[in-house]
Amino acid sequence: MRPLGTTGLTVPPICVGTSALGSFPAQYGYEVDERTAIDTILAALEHGFPFIDTSNEYGGGASELRIGRAIAEHGGLPSDALVATKVDPLPGSQDFSGERVRRSVEESRERLGLDVLPLVYLHDPEKITFEEATGPGGALEALLDLREAGVIGHLGVAGGPIELELAYLRTGAFEVVLSHNRYTLVDSSAEELIAECAARGVGFVNAAPFGGGMLARGPQAVPRYCYQPAGEEVIARVRRMEQVCADHGVQLAAAALQFSTRDDRVASTVVGMSSPERLAQVRDLLETPIPDGMWSDLADLIAPGRAGFHPAADG
Repeated sequence: MRPLGTTGLTVPPICVGTSALGSFPAQYGYEVDERTAIDTILAALEHGFPFIDTSNEYGGGASELRIGRAIAEHGGLPSDALVATKVDPLPGSQDFSGERVRRSVEESRERLGLDVLPLVYLHDPEKITFEEATGPGGALEALLDLREAGVIGHLGVAGGPIELELAYLRTGAFEVVLSHNRYTLVDSSAEELIAECAARGVGFVNAAPFGGGMLARGPQAVPRYCYQPAGEEVIARVRRMEQVCADHGVQLAAAALQFSTRDDRVASTVVGMSSPERLAQVRDLLETPIPDGMWSDLADLIAPGRAGFHPAADG
């Protein structure tokens, strides 16, 4: 277990990502039925994966609802478990006002069956301007009020664009920062954000260590990174990484996961789970022995900066 910044919470190295448990066939290419989703959460709670990440918007609320049913079936949330969720605009709208944030929190409490939400993130705040979010009557004001009232335990921000996350971090209001697809084998553009979180005592959670699948299954199977077609340079680098891993008898996926988990500044790494069997697979990747020599061989391939996008896209 690792400290989550200065929140007083401790978390395991792996956080269970649950967007697929809301059943997103358009994004993931497969359905997840309710029983499988509930069984996945039960297995996580019972077998050493007590940190669960969800969002108000995942599956139109289905992810939270299924997690709530699993918690009820379990007989309540175990004392060592932590469920993090995120506030989102009203589906199909751009309403991310303070009033909408309050309603988002109430919806999450109802679905999850929790009176107090231990950790709530402001989710993808790039949907509105920084001034709108931090101004009077905005999302941040509502979240601070809810934390003061004890409805929220701890407050975080979760998103992609690094400069925007830095701006929110520098308000001093957030205790946890979640970043996705920006700290992987092929993209270390979150380095400044991670360093500043560490300096401020803010917990850092790293999501999408596989970059959407390419760093788990390889570029032949998944020639995309962070929802976009990967550039030729990135694909070439990942192919060379595959060869380095093969030379050492290690799966690329194990290297991708442990690149994140071996960094002491990363409190936890979010990995998507869609079945109980996936938990065992992730544990195997986490426990795979990786020799220091392999990290040395990979060092020149792990380049800084943003990766995986066509020049016209900046993520």
